[in-house]
Amino acid sequence: MASRPLVRPGRAPHNDRVTVRRLHPAWYVAAIAFIALVGAAGFRATPSVMLRPLNEEFGWSLGTISAAVSVNLLLYGLTAPFAAALMEKFGMRRVIAGALLLVSAGSGLTVFMQQSWQLILCWGVLVGLGTGSMALGFVAIVANRWFVARRGLITGVLTAGGAAGQLVFLPVLARLTDSQGWRVAALTVAAAALIVVPLVWWRLRDRPADLGVTAYGAGPDDVASLPVVAPGSAARNALRALKDAAKTRPFWLLAGGFAICGATTNGLVGTHFIPAAHDHGMTETTAASLLALVGLFDIAGTIASGWLTDRVDSRWLLGGYYALRGLSLLVLPSLFAATAHPSMVIFILFYGLDWVATVPPTVALCREYFGASGAVVFGWVFASHQFGAAIAATAAGLVRDQLGNYDAAWYGAGALALAASLLSLMLLMGKRRKDIGPAGPGIGLAFPPSHGQEAATGMTDLHR
Repeated sequence: MASRPLVRPGRAPHNDRVTVRRLHPAWYVAAIAFIALVGAAGFRATPSVMLRPLNEEFGWSLGTISAAVSVNLLLYGLTAPFAAALMEKFGMRRVIAGALLLVSAGSGLTVFMQQSWQLILCWGVLVGLGTGSMALGFVAIVANRWFVARRGLITGVLTAGGAAGQLVFLPVLARLTDSQGWRVAALTVAAAALIVVPLVWWRLRDRPADLGVTAYGAGPDDVASLPVVAPGSAARNALRALKDAAKTRPFWLLAGGFAICGATTNGLVGTHFIPAAHDHGMTETTAASLLALVGLFDIAGTIASGWLTDRVDSRWLLGGYYALRGLSLLVLPSLFAATAHPSMVIFILFYGLDWVATVPPTVALCREYFGASGAVVFGWVFASHQFGAAIAATAAGLVRDQLGNYDAAWYGAGALALAASLLSLMLLMGKRRKDIGPAGPGIGLAFPPSHGQEAATGMTDLHR
């Protein structure tokens, strides 16, 4: 009788193979990107809790202080397309680490300022450039390079990092400002930015090929991990993408809607909600907590929007999001009071779900219309977002200085959001011929294919 090999209980024979499934590296990259975006959002949220303290200590008007915030928002947007191109040339890791160092320097140096121009230099220029390098163009690059499957969902999750940063930082910074002064809050932001740098350098990788893998969910015909733009000067690539995109109708419709998006979120609510609530007797800590709740609900809303973007036409999503936002802003002036009553909490929930839910469908449309240049084009669309935010931040401060309240700013923003809804729905007009399907990887509907692809794909320049 042949003897049988003995196997100890609980152990496989030595010649059996045990397959261990490891987490795809794309998820590690997404996790580090999420942490960096959380920090960037927290750094951007800081001025909203400092408007009143700076006004009281230095005597600067809200219009003057808001001008520094406007410079921050404008540079945040204008940096985004160039940062996206720089990431193509020098890599995400170098650009994001450098951006965090800029934020740390800008926030830390504010404790020494004595003149308003110094606030503009530190919070406007340095922090604006730093946070702009970690803007939503970064989200588009991570999603496009590292993911084929779950792109819409991962775009929503990374975008929600902005909301998470607001949720984490705002109450802490408001409490520190109340108890220890605004300088302690500024130094806290500087330290937080420095802490993230080693983590970014350790885990963030530029492309799947750097680790010998393909993008998550990629098949043999996918080109998600190829460069988003052609090799060359980062500035030239960014400007070339703008030049080509500006010749198309979808670019201006997307940019116009996103400019209004910025005006009605970062520019107005993100900057002026706390001082507006304070005007009605609410403490700044309570107002900051309400604004942080916007971030909490925004996480759910943005992730849900990413899920919907994979399933529903993005044009309809944008139209609905902007319309609902406009209606909510029109009722906001009647909700302010000394306490956080239920009606205000309902507004916070509703508005929070809609805060940056517009991002996943906008990223998807840039990819659909502009193909391989989609991430850089989205950087320019996002620049329009921050241009709108910058105008709204200063305009609302001036409205408050001249009229003594913010009511006109809220009503104007509500009307603008309804207009953005119409701009988004206009994208449905002549969307594509019936014989043309969705854009394949690297091929945009608004950009004509090159090297004979037009004949192979049946795509033409439909939207000029």
